Amino acid sequence: MITQRLLVTVSALLGLLLLVPAQASEVNYRIETVADGLNHPWSLAFLPDGRMLVTERAGRLRLIDADGQLQPEPVEGVPEAYVASQGGLFEVLPHPAYEDNGWLYLSLAHGTARANTTRVVRGRLQEHALVDVEVLFDAEPTRSTPVHYGGRMAFLPDGSLLLGLGDGFDYREEAQKPDNHLGTLIRLNDEGSVPPDNPFVDDEERRPEIYSYGHRNIQGIVHDPGSGLLWSHEHGPRGGDELNIIRPGANYGWPAATHGIDYSGARISPHRTLPGMEEAVLVWTPAIAPAGLSQYRGEQFPEWEGDLLIAGLVARAILRVSLDGESAREEERLFREVGERMRDVRVGPDGAIYLLTDSRDGKLLRVERDAS
Repeated sequence: MITQRLLVTVSALLGLLLLVPAQASEVNYRIETVADGLNHPWSLAFLPDGRMLVTERAGRLRLIDADGQLQPEPVEGVPEAYVASQGGLFEVLPHPAYEDNGWLYLSLAHGTARANTTRVVRGRLQEHALVDVEVLFDAEPTRSTPVHYGGRMAFLPDGSLLLGLGDGFDYREEAQKPDNHLGTLIRLNDEGSVPPDNPFVDDEERRPEIYSYGHRNIQGIVHDPGSGLLWSHEHGPRGGDELNIIRPGANYGWPAATHGIDYSGARISPHRTLPGMEEAVLVWTPAIAPAGLSQYRGEQFPEWEGDLLIAGLVARAILRVSLDGESAREEERLFREVGERMRDVRVGPDGAIYLLTDSRDGKLLRVERDAS
């Protein structure tokens, strides 16, 4: 059996190298701890100068310098998030032209226990502070539940910004009513205005920001430059997690059509699909609780080129999904030896794979090829 090495950095002084059994993959790799002590880290971003940014759900933005050292103090000037249950600071995303304009985009829960929502802001990182902060978008209406915010963002090749939103849990029927933002994917220009080619921009009964609807809680968005397809995944209830191809103006069914059942065991809908609604490309039951989503593009793992990587909270693994046009197939579950909930997965500029584990003592891990 092939062996793989798990390199765990316990502290700046100690490093332990552990041999672990190979998984289904025949790729040798090792896992190194870049930073620990992170409070429910949620999102990771790479800056052109080699630094990294990590959001903590508790409302803090953390900076890791080019030498891989986590700075002890959070970045100043980050807008206050509403931190409760699933609410807090979510995504950090550099503008595609970051080297020219310096814009960083943040999504966060905003408001109070009685009236909260998902907000998008942008600002510029100046030394150790966020400056020039401006609010670009607030999802409407507000709600009184601290769950299902969505919060994942991505830029399209045309420079427009996508934001996935959740249904607020207690408001799931609203996901079938695109006169509000609950359970939708929205598309904005980079300064917050509405693109004139959005699917509902001329429909007075639907919100012009909406790009697709009928979602439960979007937690990953990736545009595939090879095929031009837009992939997204979302949480189901008990089962029914979905991987979808996003099409402008399409209805993704929730809660009228779903493979999942309610947490009480009750049936949410008798329908798994309905006419006029998009069917999921992949469905997971039992639930994997998909979190971050990336597509592998890099030199370290050419065997995985073009594959989707899905962080699983319940699965406690990274799911590798191969693509064939508009078809997808789960190939294997990677890095299960870590034994923790996976919140985010990113491909670094060096072709390594970076993972965020979801706990009060969360870690940033780096997976690199082991050529020995």
